[in-house]
Amino acid sequence: MSPKYVYFFGNGSAEGRADMKHLLGGKGANLAEMTNLGIPVPPGFTITTEVCDAYYKNNQQYPKGLSEEIEQNLSRLEKLMGAKLGDPDNPLLVSVRSGAAASMPGMMDTVLNLGLTPDAVNRLMKKTGNERFVWDAYRRFITMFGDVVMGVERHSFEEILDKYKKKAQVKSDTELTTDQLKKIVEEFKAVYKKKTRENFPNDPKVQLKKAIDAVFASWNNPRAVKYRQLYEIKGLLGTAVNVQAMVFGNMGNHSATGVCFTRNPSTGENKFYGEFLINAQGEDVVAGIRTPEPIANLEKEMPEVYKQLVKYKNILENHFKDVQDIEFTIQENRLFMLQTRTGKRTTQAAVKIAVDMVKEGLIDKKTAISRINPNELDQLLHPTFDPKAKKEIIAAGLPASPGAATGKVVFSAEDAEKWTLEKKEKVILVRKETSPEDIGGMHVAKGILTTRGGMTSHAAVVARGMGKCCVAGCGSLHVDYKTQTFKVDGKIIKRGDYISIDGSTGEVMLGMVPTVEPGLSGDFATLMEWADDVRKLKIRTNADTPTDAKKARELGAEGIGLCRTEHMFFGENRIDSVRQMILSAPDVKNLKIKITALEKELAKATNNKTDAIKKELMQVKKELKEPLNLYTSALKKLLPMQRRDFEQIFTTMDGLPVTIRFLDPPLHEFLPQEEYNQKEMARQMKISLKEVQEKVSALHELNPMLGHRGCRLGITYPEIYDMQVQAIIEAACNVKKKGIAVYPEIMLPIISTEQEFNLLKDNVHRIAKNVMEKKGMQIEYMVGTMIELPRAALIADKIAKHAEFFSFGTNDLTQMTFGFSRDDVGSFVPDYIEKGILEKDPFQILDQEGTGQLVEIGIKKGRSTRPELKVGICGEHGGNPQTILFCHKVGMNYVSCSPFRVPIARLAAAQASLQQPVSQATV
Repeated sequence: MSPKYVYFFGNGSAEGRADMKHLLGGKGANLAEMTNLGIPVPPGFTITTEVCDAYYKNNQQYPKGLSEEIEQNLSRLEKLMGAKLGDPDNPLLVSVRSGAAASMPGMMDTVLNLGLTPDAVNRLMKKTGNERFVWDAYRRFITMFGDVVMGVERHSFEEILDKYKKKAQVKSDTELTTDQLKKIVEEFKAVYKKKTRENFPNDPKVQLKKAIDAVFASWNNPRAVKYRQLYEIKGLLGTAVNVQAMVFGNMGNHSATGVCFTRNPSTGENKFYGEFLINAQGEDVVAGIRTPEPIANLEKEMPEVYKQLVKYKNILENHFKDVQDIEFTIQENRLFMLQTRTGKRTTQAAVKIAVDMVKEGLIDKKTAISRINPNELDQLLHPTFDPKAKKEIIAAGLPASPGAATGKVVFSAEDAEKWTLEKKEKVILVRKETSPEDIGGMHVAKGILTTRGGMTSHAAVVARGMGKCCVAGCGSLHVDYKTQTFKVDGKIIKRGDYISIDGSTGEVMLGMVPTVEPGLSGDFATLMEWADDVRKLKIRTNADTPTDAKKARELGAEGIGLCRTEHMFFGENRIDSVRQMILSAPDVKNLKIKITALEKELAKATNNKTDAIKKELMQVKKELKEPLNLYTSALKKLLPMQRRDFEQIFTTMDGLPVTIRFLDPPLHEFLPQEEYNQKEMARQMKISLKEVQEKVSALHELNPMLGHRGCRLGITYPEIYDMQVQAIIEAACNVKKKGIAVYPEIMLPIISTEQEFNLLKDNVHRIAKNVMEKKGMQIEYMVGTMIELPRAALIADKIAKHAEFFSFGTNDLTQMTFGFSRDDVGSFVPDYIEKGILEKDPFQILDQEGTGQLVEIGIKKGRSTRPELKVGICGEHGGNPQTILFCHKVGMNYVSCSPFRVPIARLAAAQASLQQPVSQATV
């Protein structure tokens, strides 16, 4: 049986269904579903995504039999419509639209009014009695066909249109007369011929073939490719092509076109939301060329049509059980539904809609949890403008996508990308209206401001999908691309000036407006509670300060999975003591080694040598005195500082575990590299600048990742780790006296041998025992390790005999597994991803095939000797949803991530439980 490439829909029945998106694309599948539901859909047919796949695989050649199938379905459409494509007496007009399985609004191409020719124009004028409508449709067709099919830049046509509007002193193209439109069509054809070196085609069959070719070709246009990269859309065959009978919203004041959502996509409010334009075609609404009216006004203009529209939007939302984004056209008081798809929404709206739909009984809690993209919760966790701050409001537009954004003004997508990526600036992209070509600049900008367009314009829809703050339709701004400025009320704002925009109110403000931190409440809190009921993984945070710990706890953290003690060393009045300790430590170590050697030599010496050895021993001990004083003095200064930090953190995390990693980075990272700071260090230590420079040079690591760091420091300079143990246990005792429950977990970094761990663990227990005896208290604490070296994972069974917990440091484990430095990957990893060598940056999403295998080995081996071994992850991967799913599958107890990613991890952990029930996970 030969494959089927074309699926028909119309007259109340369709060959496709909603669950055939992979084959028919989202648009085609939903057109079929709406047809089967009895909703008025203009008939047509869908050419499958398999054709697109074959088109690219076979050097832009179509599969055999396709042209015959298209002809058969075209004949079927012509028979149903009682009109024929290319018939001069009764012409059929069609639209040709793209539609991939994943929604990609505005990224691929559409051609409307296909089939218009001079003969068809004359016949339609007689048939409709509406001469102006026909010439308007013709000029639109030439524009779209020229742009989409033949690559004629759209502005070449728009300049002509603007010239006529200016000459006629009108603002809208609807105000142009029939005679003016006739002249515009002739000028459009002249531009087309000049740019393409051929006449505009008058054979509708040729028009149709070229349009189908163009839609398939648009699958790989730059903006569509970039959109798929940004949204990580992969594994699709390509786009489908939908050929559909035209209905016209531009036939006069009883016709209209519009876009609507079954609920508000910005706020999530259960209120019909959308816009429409009288006497217009669909492109007018989304392109932002005219500012449309709110959907509520349609009830006044066409009450019966509005009633039907409400009826169909309710049917569609109840059928799909999700918010629908609907396109419709009204042709002379008759409603047609052109498209429905799952509506893109802000994260704020997504959360509210999910919670509301559970309360309404449309979906269950598990569906609500699964429906939210965890990464997008980030949008709800960042500051909004401080309501108490002074604001110089210079304009107001439409609140198209909520949020607060401050940045420097740029007027092009190219500048937005350049300033953000090269200059590291925060920018606001200001445009008259955005187009799909602006996608890259929109992606990097902090916010988007347009002078034209409504709540469903390109800028608004794309911004909401990206979670970007957007103010649209701010008509009081006058943008001048040539001078790179915009004017408003006599003020001139130049490129590079700071402005602030509020996507929740539509306000545009001059300068930088301060912000306030968000809270976790309302529907967001409800969703998090549902997620917590489902998830099995505990969620901890990476926090080095009481402020971070407090924020993480507010966001639902169940403990600290990584407190990096070295980060505490950089606080005010501390770094000098740290540097003093580091610069004196090598001398102390070397002199102590020398003393030990001399004492051994003295014990074996004959009488005639003892005096000389004693004399040398006294001299070395004398030399030791000064660096030892500096060393112990620095440690004594650091001890109360560290103790105070731990007291504050333990108090904040009352009753929750706190995992503390001992000093980890190589010592040279703390030392002054500039001569000015080195001079100050020499002055404080009462030594010469040269001595400081020699010490800094001696401690420099050629490869810090492989060098003198982590547990190696604790073994070489045991006093440092001893001080940290003392600070932790003293702090624990002090807060316990106040009735605060404290559970320290001491983590030894960079362990690669069983012997390293045992030596340091014994020291920990010795110091802890001394402190507790002096305090007369008992503290429950654990000693474990960070598994961040491949060798540690491979001998995890031996380490676990002594370690009470493992925390996988996947940043370093990834470096050691790949042989990559995360500081240098920017120079080559993007090329690797582009060439398909790597699917993702392994420092952003855990490499499950390689690094992940080491993690699994480590867990399995560790639990083979200590079944109750507690296991977590504390690298940056701990906040990544894909990695969290992996952590759930391999049976970890918790993940740890930065404070603001805690809610993301909570939701991702719940989704992991729904995808992989705990009974199937490795425990």
